[in-house]
Amino acid sequence: MGIHTFQDLLHCFPHRYIDRSTTFSIANLPQNNAEVQLIGRITDLQIIPQKRGKRLSVQVEDGSGTLELVWFRGYKWIMEGLRKNEPYVIFGRLNWFNGGVSIPHPELELLSQFEKGPKIALKPLYPSTEKLTTRGVSQRIMQKMMTELMKATQSGFTESLSLTIIEQWQLMPKKDALFQIHFPQSHNALSKAQFRLKFEELFYIQLQLLKKNLDRKQKIKGYRFSTVGDHFNQFYNEVLPFDLTDSQKKVLKEIRTDMGTGAQMNRLLQGDVGSGKTIVALMAILLALDNGYQGCIMAPTEILAQQHYQSIERLLKKMDIRLGLLTGSVKEKERKPLLEQLAQGELQILVGTHALLEDRVKFKNLGLVIIDEQHRFGVAQRAKLWKKNTLPPHVLVMTATPIPRTLAMSLYGDLDQSVIDELPPGRKPVKTVHRTDKNRLKVFQFIREEIAQGRQVYIVYPLIQESEKMDYKDLMDGYESIARDFPAPKYQISIVHGQMNAEDKAYEMQRFVEGKTQIMVATTVIEVGVNVPNASVMIIESAERFGLSQLHQLRGRVGRGNAQSYCILMSGPKRSEEATMRLQTMVDHNDGFKIAEVDLQLRGPGDLMGTQQSGLLQLKIADLSKDQQLLKTARAWAVKILKEDPLLQQPENAPIRKTYTALGAYKNIWNYIS
Repeated sequence: MGIHTFQDLLHCFPHRYIDRSTTFSIANLPQNNAEVQLIGRITDLQIIPQKRGKRLSVQVEDGSGTLELVWFRGYKWIMEGLRKNEPYVIFGRLNWFNGGVSIPHPELELLSQFEKGPKIALKPLYPSTEKLTTRGVSQRIMQKMMTELMKATQSGFTESLSLTIIEQWQLMPKKDALFQIHFPQSHNALSKAQFRLKFEELFYIQLQLLKKNLDRKQKIKGYRFSTVGDHFNQFYNEVLPFDLTDSQKKVLKEIRTDMGTGAQMNRLLQGDVGSGKTIVALMAILLALDNGYQGCIMAPTEILAQQHYQSIERLLKKMDIRLGLLTGSVKEKERKPLLEQLAQGELQILVGTHALLEDRVKFKNLGLVIIDEQHRFGVAQRAKLWKKNTLPPHVLVMTATPIPRTLAMSLYGDLDQSVIDELPPGRKPVKTVHRTDKNRLKVFQFIREEIAQGRQVYIVYPLIQESEKMDYKDLMDGYESIARDFPAPKYQISIVHGQMNAEDKAYEMQRFVEGKTQIMVATTVIEVGVNVPNASVMIIESAERFGLSQLHQLRGRVGRGNAQSYCILMSGPKRSEEATMRLQTMVDHNDGFKIAEVDLQLRGPGDLMGTQQSGLLQLKIADLSKDQQLLKTARAWAVKILKEDPLLQQPENAPIRKTYTALGAYKNIWNYIS
């Protein structure tokens, strides 16, 4: 459980509480299986043989009636510790049977001992594991350790927030909050303690991120791009095939400002599927070229890298700019001259996969790095690109998976953030519907009608081979049934999945891109990297099996041309409540940020970003999906304090400076306490 020190133990916060403010008499016990607390004396105890083994039966009375306490295991040592006619505080879950009532395996404590402990209305329940419980580290042991720890420290914890923040938000003092979180004396006291500790956790996460960004801008020098020259102007005035949206213009201005300051840019560019991030990235690279620098784009997959290369090559064909593609499958005879041209500066833009990180890939003067789908690259991988020039190049990170704004604040709080939140003109929102198997014939008829109009269709399956555990159609079965309903030569079908080799995959995709096949049957390998403006229908089989982010990404494969496009979510008749909510969210919303917010509520932040980003999200008490408003407040205060006192030197910020300095040695804010 990560508990190595007393500090770890102190900040192992309860995950829920049981209300023990009421003590029942036996005569007035609720007529259900509720958890209850009562006080009674043991009048009799005996071990009773059963069909299987034995049980310990203990009779308790409190003047209003009698009750049986039962143990089916560990009864020998339990029996040895019990005292007849002594008053006990008893807590457990009622079990009503044939008009009688008992409490199996209750918690017992002598009334005299109970009265010596802290007076609490709510009993804390701590996170635990099966191994801990079997080794005897029960909830009672945890509570006893917390009691001893509080006695030993006498709640002598110094304040870690400024008086201004405490007074403005009427926060409970630190020492009281730590006591009340473990030994709450009322619901109100618990609520105030939780608020205080959540605020502190979120405040210091934001302070660390913002301070890191501030320090980086002051310490890490970057290349100053002061010129807007021929490349940029020619592209903007003569080549750009459409007008930029206001959102694209705003983001481009933010990037230009960043790259003109002389500090290294570190910016996150978020934009929904089809919002035009690539155009913005390309125009940023043209600024680098205008200032005598090279640019590169790194994508997580070969398909996506090829797609970027092809779309940029198409856009730049009228301009005198040298562009190259470097992926794992580029043969050595092509790779060698490409790397020589790169090192001599003849190659101005390089697009590729993680092959760009290899030591032999040397730039003459790398000025701007674009990283697509950032969460698929580790920190160490990205750092290699920093070392490709004397000063670190400017970095623009792009993601097509919109991140909820609250999550972005915590994951990327040290990056400046730009958002493209409108689609290019002429793009029609994709119409999304949910259908079950009984509608399949109508869906197939709809496909025929779309193909008759010259359109193309994707059909996506979750599995490649039959799974014995799950009743889902797999790709090969699906392909055979589609082939029966859409026979050759009238219809041509492509098939693409992850187990195909790269050449076969590229061949099948190319046939679809060129319009030689009307239907693409695939797994989620087409989630990113396929741009076919003529495809107007996306059918997702067993859609209840996909996460919201995947569904939204798949839907983004259509709606890229001028025709109205459709996304049809196929599912079985039986679905979990959560799956139904996911499908309904897709039907109701096209906005990726709104979908990401629902995803955050359903899955939580850890699941959303995967293990690479989980370090920041191991929160002890705050919950990003529920405490969004509090996060915004905590961040606003961190911004305010750093604006007024960037070095935290003002006397009133002394507690914050002390805590912040100590935090430098730790990963988690709760590992430090004074």
